[in-house]
Amino acid sequence: MKAKRPACAAPALETPAPAASQTYSYSNLEYSESDSTALAEEVALAIAYNGISQAVMLVTPTDLEDFIVGFSLGSGIIEDANDIYDLQLSGSGSAQYAQVTIANRAFWNLKQQRRQLAGTSGCGLCGVEAVEQALPDLKVLPGAPLPPAEWLDGLRQRIGAFQPLGQHCGAVHAAVFMNDRGELLLGREDIGRHNALDKLIGGLVRQNISIEGGLAIVTSRCSLELIQKVLRAGIQTLVSLSSPTGLAVQWARRHNLNLIHLPQKNAPRVYSPALENQA
Repeated sequence: MKAKRPACAAPALETPAPAASQTYSYSNLEYSESDSTALAEEVALAIAYNGISQAVMLVTPTDLEDFIVGFSLGSGIIEDANDIYDLQLSGSGSAQYAQVTIANRAFWNLKQQRRQLAGTSGCGLCGVEAVEQALPDLKVLPGAPLPPAEWLDGLRQRIGAFQPLGQHCGAVHAAVFMNDRGELLLGREDIGRHNALDKLIGGLVRQNISIEGGLAIVTSRCSLELIQKVLRAGIQTLVSLSSPTGLAVQWARRHNLNLIHLPQKNAPRVYSPALENQA
């Protein structure tokens, strides 16, 4: 008998949609009619570590503390959230600033990378200075069982509860976490697909949510930088609502990451582990 589909847990710390959207007027091309609509907002967030500017990212202005923690972990700037000693946000309007104090060891490693990143919402590898930085040597995961197929039943519809901004005005990506019982626990949104995943990872860390046996879900295309972020976070299964790139599949297989594509109208496609490695 088919197992019952897991229930969806209540969204944790749900962000009201209007907090990151504003209403703008528009007209049609002939200027014969006018109306208004809600649009997602974005701000420039300048990030400095121990007083040294590191990145300027375009982000949706919600859950910025989660983003900073997740970005620091997912980018390899720190290895553990405890390496962040202090985090101060300032600024207003479209210009925001984050001053992050990190452990001396992490700061030394950051300086050794010689990385000055001028980021955008669209690319997670902007600003790296060498191929070795774009293709780092990451640890292979120990491996985990694939999730039951029932966990993914109706997933596209169920994650809507974790996409208040997307449902309100569109133009944003989402990243959602499902625990080891198939329950959706936490979701984050952002105009940047990698930003949304950073926010999710940071939220999991800051709320001390166990990732053991759980999986991350991203609504965007799945390319290499998303693979790298979940590997660094130690999440062992990634489900993407859009197709992965070939390089993403290669890295997932090489690092023992479960990678699943959930097409809109077809059955889930397991790309990693490779077919020949499956029982």
